[in-house]
Amino acid sequence: MTSTVADFTAQTITGEPVALEAWRGKVLLVVNTASRCGFTPQYEGLEALHRDLSDQGFEVLGFPCNQFGAQEPGDAAEIASFCKLTYDVSFPLFAKIDVNGPDAHPLFKWMKAEAPGLMGSEAVKWNFTKFLIDRSGTVVRRYGPADAPASIRTDIEALLAAPAS
Repeated sequence: MTSTVADFTAQTITGEPVALEAWRGKVLLVVNTASRCGFTPQYEGLEALHRDLSDQGFEVLGFPCNQFGAQEPGDAAEIASFCKLTYDVSFPLFAKIDVNGPDAHPLFKWMKAEAPGLMGSEAVKWNFTKFLIDRSGTVVRRYGPADAPASIRTDIEALLAAPAS
């Protein structure tokens, strides 16, 4: 049974497979994103966290998803261009995925089971749901779309300060 984020693979926004093992030992914030959502301006806060904390071992991983209101209709090139030109995103973006249903990416299936939402619900409810993962690769907490990236900073910094297990 899969037990850490390092056990998964994903495709980059340009289509190359990458083992999430590449981020072993880092604190991660994994987010399902969309370019045409009311929460899209959170890209700015996510990028600020990434730039401020990456030298301490933190990474944001963005997973575009079109399952909520068809708010990520573009192809990979359009998504990458929008993120770079509008928010100067430098954190890793991955290929568009499903986060719910039978075709949900295995990473999201695992994270949802590890950190259920309100009242034990596993389904991701909307774009910009965030999963915080510690240096050992385990899910620490799920945050809803309304949780601004800046509000998560204290939790991230606590994990960065903690010794790796």
